[in-house]
Amino acid sequence: MTFKQLEALYWIARLGGFAQAANQLHTSQSAVSKRVHELEALFDTELFDRSQRSARLTEKGEEMYVLAQKLLAQRDAAVEQFGKPGVVERRLRIGVTELTAMTWLPRLVRLIQQHYPKVILEPDVDDSLQLRDKLLADELDLVFLPDSFADARMASKAIGEVKSAWMCKPGVVPTDAPLRLHELARQRMLVQGGNSGTGRAYDAWMKEQGVQPADTIVVSNLIALVGLTVSGLGVSYLPRECLRPMVAAGMLAEIEVAPALPVVRYVAMHKGEHRSALTSSIVMLAQSCCDFTRMFQAQADDTTTR
Repeated sequence: MTFKQLEALYWIARLGGFAQAANQLHTSQSAVSKRVHELEALFDTELFDRSQRSARLTEKGEEMYVLAQKLLAQRDAAVEQFGKPGVVERRLRIGVTELTAMTWLPRLVRLIQQHYPKVILEPDVDDSLQLRDKLLADELDLVFLPDSFADARMASKAIGEVKSAWMCKPGVVPTDAPLRLHELARQRMLVQGGNSGTGRAYDAWMKEQGVQPADTIVVSNLIALVGLTVSGLGVSYLPRECLRPMVAAGMLAEIEVAPALPVVRYVAMHKGEHRSALTSSIVMLAQSCCDFTRMFQAQADDTTTR
């Protein structure tokens, strides 16, 4: 019995077909079929029900799938624990929010490439709720998102925080004197909605303050949110530091509001049973380079991490 045979069975069952498994393993469908036939011949038992159009495991196949899952996980853990970082070979699916992609993601990618040159990264940019759901469905290995989705099935580690401010197009709201939050709520508010971790956090916070905006427009895309705010459609909470150049250029104006918006903590999350030396190391790299203060940061080397 070989790891290649176990990988073939595992990915066929996981992805639902021989072709999908071949794509995942970067080999041919015939090679995947051959590995399964070898495994079946070794134990003289059918592992897949070939009377079905889909790749459905037999009862013995289900037992073998559970065994393959454990053995492959143990192999990966052994390689990570005893092997040099430079020889760790695996695919790592990471999920990030739009803000992360627009700020420090290139720096993280560069650091991972430096420390683990044989790891194949598959970044996925999506809203926080979708990232959480993909993580739970085992479609992602690790996600970086606002700390708004506490779940006993997932472990989290703080990596940084985002400071936001109320902003608008200059002239839309008087900015010569501070406003109370309930006064600002009379304006049309552009909000990120329930699919956004930041949107969830600030919606809950405004309810705690006893404030219910009279007119809101939900904008799930951060770039669109900035664009609509610049156009004068309404006021919005936006990341303060990375948008300072737009404030300095007169495209946006910061509104002083009391009470001020709380900071939003960002965390790295993974399913509890998927903790490994590699994911722990990636989280540490993320902590070292997480920086929401500048847009479109250049790839960094080890000396530029903070």
